Amino acid sequence: MNDLAVAQASRLFSLMRMIYAAQIHADSALSELGLSVPKLVALSVLRDAGESLPLGQLAERLGCAKSNITQLADRLEADGFINRAADPNDRRSRLAVLTTAGRRACGEGIPLLERTEREIFGALGEGEAQQLEALLDKVAARVG
Repeated sequence: MNDLAVAQASRLFSLMRMIYAAQIHADSALSELGLSVPKLVALSVLRDAGESLPLGQLAERLGCAKSNITQLADRLEADGFINRAADPNDRRSRLAVLTTAGRRACGEGIPLLERTEREIFGALGEGEAQQLEALLDKVAARVG
């Protein structure tokens, strides 16, 4: 591996390490509500969609595989945050339906995640935070 390749791999490793640390920090804060970042995002998508979605559409909106959404839905249902129901528009499909507990967890989780985001990015000035966001968007556009 040449020096350029090592430097690029080091940047990638730094980005991956930061993402992992940020997720651990956010999940730790959300755990007091029985949430994780993926659970909160799924609840938020359901809330914004009118409180129910077919599992396939939920997977699409979350950008994950249908097998992953089944596991996530299993955890959300076990936690009492969603129920599954028959889809009246498609007999082959199941709906994820937000429960009262899911609405409450989402409502409490969003401000907690926002506070955690401020903690994580608190070392940056507003201009630096905007620059970082623009740079991350630029890199994200290259990988999909």
